[in-house]
Amino acid sequence: MSNPFVGIVEPLDPKQPLKKFFNLSKLEDVRYARLPFSIRILLEAAIRNCDEFLVKKGDVENILNWKVMQHKNVEVPFKPARVILQDFTGVPAVVDFAAMRDAVKKLGGDPEKINPICPADLVIDHSIQVDFNRQVDSLQKNQDLEFERNKERFEFLKWGSQAFKNLRIIPPGSGIIHQVNLEYLARVVMDQDGYYYPDSVVGTDSHTTMIDGLGVLGWGVGGIEAEAVMLGQPISMVLPEVVGYKLVGSPQPLVTSTDIVLTITKHLRQVGVVGKFVEFFGPGVAQLSIADRATIANMCPEYGATAAYFPVDDTSIGYLIQTGRNKETVMCTKRYLEAVGMLRDFKNSSQDPDFTQVVELDLHTVVPCCSGPKRPQDKVAVSDMKKDFETCLGAKQGFKGFQISPDRHNSTVKFNFEGHDFELAHGSVVIAAITSCTNTSNPSVMLGAGLLAKKAVEAGLTVKPYIKTSLSPGSGVVTYYLRESGVMPYLSQLGFDVVGYGCMTCIGNSGPLPESVVEAIIQGDLVAVGVLSGNRNFEGRVHPNTRANYLASPPLVIAYAIAGTIRIDFEKEPLGINSSGKKIFLKDIWPTRNEIQAVERQFVIPGMFKEVYEKIETVNKAWNALDAPSDKLYTWNPKSTYIKSPPFFDGLTLALQTPKTIEDAYVLLSFGDSVTTDHISPAGNIARNSPAARYLTSRGLTPREFNSYGSRRGNDAVMARGTFANIRLVNKFIDKQGPQTIHFPSGEILDVFDAAERYKQAGHPLIVLAGKEYGAGSSRDWAAKGPFLLGVKAVLAESYERIHRSNLVGMGVIPLQYLPGEDAGTLGLTGRERYTIIIPEKLKPQMNVQIKLSTGKTFHAIMRFDTDVELTYFHNGGILNYMIRKMAS
Repeated sequence: MSNPFVGIVEPLDPKQPLKKFFNLSKLEDVRYARLPFSIRILLEAAIRNCDEFLVKKGDVENILNWKVMQHKNVEVPFKPARVILQDFTGVPAVVDFAAMRDAVKKLGGDPEKINPICPADLVIDHSIQVDFNRQVDSLQKNQDLEFERNKERFEFLKWGSQAFKNLRIIPPGSGIIHQVNLEYLARVVMDQDGYYYPDSVVGTDSHTTMIDGLGVLGWGVGGIEAEAVMLGQPISMVLPEVVGYKLVGSPQPLVTSTDIVLTITKHLRQVGVVGKFVEFFGPGVAQLSIADRATIANMCPEYGATAAYFPVDDTSIGYLIQTGRNKETVMCTKRYLEAVGMLRDFKNSSQDPDFTQVVELDLHTVVPCCSGPKRPQDKVAVSDMKKDFETCLGAKQGFKGFQISPDRHNSTVKFNFEGHDFELAHGSVVIAAITSCTNTSNPSVMLGAGLLAKKAVEAGLTVKPYIKTSLSPGSGVVTYYLRESGVMPYLSQLGFDVVGYGCMTCIGNSGPLPESVVEAIIQGDLVAVGVLSGNRNFEGRVHPNTRANYLASPPLVIAYAIAGTIRIDFEKEPLGINSSGKKIFLKDIWPTRNEIQAVERQFVIPGMFKEVYEKIETVNKAWNALDAPSDKLYTWNPKSTYIKSPPFFDGLTLALQTPKTIEDAYVLLSFGDSVTTDHISPAGNIARNSPAARYLTSRGLTPREFNSYGSRRGNDAVMARGTFANIRLVNKFIDKQGPQTIHFPSGEILDVFDAAERYKQAGHPLIVLAGKEYGAGSSRDWAAKGPFLLGVKAVLAESYERIHRSNLVGMGVIPLQYLPGEDAGTLGLTGRERYTIIIPEKLKPQMNVQIKLSTGKTFHAIMRFDTDVELTYFHNGGILNYMIRKMAS
């Protein structure tokens, strides 16, 4: 070995001399015991991969010296143990890999060098939609329609699993990526190539952080960055600050893990943890199950941190046993963690490491709550929900406002559904979905929902038939224990049948609402409501016709479905009146923590996990029957509207091109704060009057065959046309919401894609202006690829979501940031000027660059290439171009 730390390698068990590990305790460095546990994982990876090329001895020293270096913007490399992908981001990744093979071949290299080096798992969970619900065969119908819509994509993925080494596909119908990761894929400690080392993972989904709850360090990265990791490149990251989040006390009896995570989300948003690790400690952690911790870690993107880490403790070890992992392997895991000082005892404060800062939460202060109506950080106590919604109705249009005139607050619209008359009003619930890995991975809240359903049915309560109810578990294990515990029939009676195993409503795959419901909403211009146990509720995400969407625990989802409205005070108003005329209040049917735990102990057992996961790769007959080509180079079908060879590498040469100044760029769009990746690259339905719809129609497709944007991420022609296509887009150039902009040379208002095409044909570069948190939300590579294809050369924003900034860098789009204290308002920018961005010959990370306006004004902005590696990618025109040149040379 050329590794300078070879001297600390030893066998974990003297009886097995070929199974070794890097014994960090033999560093004999007092700084190690003071490092946060999350930083110890970065250190171990740097030591193990130290080759004085990609990872240098100086990097190891910087990590060891974290207490000093955390404030100095120091760049360190990190090689994760694994990569995970979901199919919406996985398809374009495999498309890029296939196109990279073609490009390497054209440049005279060996195309089979393009292969995942780092193990990758791709879980197909984003394609299924709630087309059918409240039917005995809803699950089968939705799965059949999923295959009908996505057969071509699935065949392509199956080709990828055969053509590329180290790529495993988990077929559709298996569950949600993060729950499958938690229950099955995660190792906690890797046993690979003769070495033990901590499991760690990056994923092409922002909620990859869920696995932090089990003690596996993981976070979301852009699809582009994940591809580089799969090809053996380390992630280049700024050594993060670590906020210690101390949990004390015990939760109150009626509080769920959902309430805790929504409370933490709001708290940490206020603290400010963007770009930082959060590490949980304190005696309160011992009060939380792994499922509770995973729920808290899952919503890490919503509070803005990079990772939300719970170190491994005996509860983590017990979870591995409970979920059917091999006992001998689990004992080996524990022995390794003890040897390297990575096993935590949360009740032992002497183990508490150093942190950048410490904040505290007393779990006893948490109350039942929801979040909404438009953002996950906007927590509302359940006791305040009615009043808060009614305030939002009249408030100015914004995150907490709908600007409905006071005389219309009590408007109602009558409609007929299946031969019966009903009435909708502002606040009427039309979608109630138990969905998302955030909550369906947690037996306590799922069984809590089941027990509440049982009590509700026994009390004579029902759910109105027009409300779109659904249950989409994150794995087959959930259905197993709901069925075995006897609560499934009661959930079904209230309309919460299993409709599929996937993300579904949480990512906007909520399917259509009944036509009469949609007509009533439109007729009354009603603020209809979706209630879901998900992690995102951005405007336009859940469904185009639900302007208000609230995140809630599964039991509360059912409660609001029964009530039929968000405008209810559960403490004073009954959920309903049964056939005997008795008023039934929520407190009458809410299960106690003891009731739930008793059922969980009896029915959530290792045998269930073993039975479900032993057959996970072979159980889907439709997947098994798929025909996939066996060639190593993919044969692109020019007639395909799903899979298309992307133009990213057209004209690529081995020689580097010098970056040039961007001259006289027009502003394509001007935004305010919190423009999300849902706004930039929507995943939902393709509107019939959109540029993407016109393209698909020109290819002979009918609207029924359009499918969703998310399902067509393997086709750049659709995705470019879908960029900035969200119907709720707020562009400062236009006085109403919608995916349009002004084409300044002509003064015409056009769809964004059509305007960009006009600029491109005339040879005009483009930029985008934005406010704070540009690119918040899901980690979508198309939110960077799409603007790139539209001709956007740079984005100028007040701040960026971490993953999105990384994705822009990966595509060669320049992320510019206003200087502190400056923004479009203070600089007097209208967006109607033309912008010249001076690119110096010699670039440095985070340097200031000059911007000249056509008005004669000049100002400076920070070029957010944060590391030397990111500058290297920029000089290559993006990370994939860099990798192709590297593999072809």
